[in-house]
Formats: sequence, C-alpha cells, structure tokens
Amino acid sequence: MGIFSRLGTIINSYLNDFGVQTSRGYKPSGDPDYDAAYDELNDFLNGNEKRREPFGKTNTDVKLPPQELRDDFEKLGVPFGADEETCKTAYKKLLKVHHPDRHAGHEGNYKKATERAARINASWQRIAKWHQGGK
Repeated sequence: MGIFSRLGTIINSYLNDFGVQTSRGYKPSGDPDYDAAYDELNDFLNGNEKRREPFGKTNTDVKLPPQELRDDFEKLGVPFGADEETCKTAYKKLLKVHHPDRHAGHEGNYKKATERAARINASWQRIAKWHQGGK
C-alpha cells in the first residue's frame, strides 16, 4: 500500500467521523439540518430536485420546470419555477411598459419595444405551455 493510498484512507476515515460524504459512502452527522441539507444537495446533483415549500416542507407533487425555461422566468422577472398566476401578473406588467403602441412617437424606441414585447410574449407562451402540462 503506497503512501498516497494510506493518506487517502486516513483522510476518508477522518471525514467519515464528521459525517462528510466521501467516495466510500455517507455517514450521518447526527445534525438533522445538516443531513437534510445534504440530502437536498444530493437530490439536486442527481437531477431529482423538487420545489421546496416554506419552512422546509417538501411538496413532492410539484416538479421544477426544465432548465431551458430558466431564461424565460428571468425575462419575466420572476423566480425560477414561479406559479402561473405570478408569471401572468409579471407578463402583463412588462407588456404594459414595453408595448409598441406606447412608443409609437419615436421610431427607434418603437422598434426596440416591438422586439422586447416579442421576447416577453415568447417567454410567457413557453411558460404557460409548461404550466398547462405541455413541454
């Protein structure tokens, strides 16, 4: 057994005593908050993430949207995975500000508003389709 193998064994043994994940497995730390955080991180890294409700309650019926929609939620200015009503409210507010008719007096602003409104509409359509069960 080489020096690095022995050093690795010693480090793994030391880390396991404190409940740290190593290549040899996970030993619970005894701290329920730490263990819950570890399980949540492990689920996220394995792609099994679920939306967390306030105060640590997990709603297993609700899945987060696909990562492709992350930019769409950002364009609407809402948190990733926000409910449909929140997204719809944000969509309407943004469209009121960036609607092309509000900028009809200035050609440059009109073009920018048209492009921005088209991006907002496209984002809302993708999010609404996902909320309605489509992909």
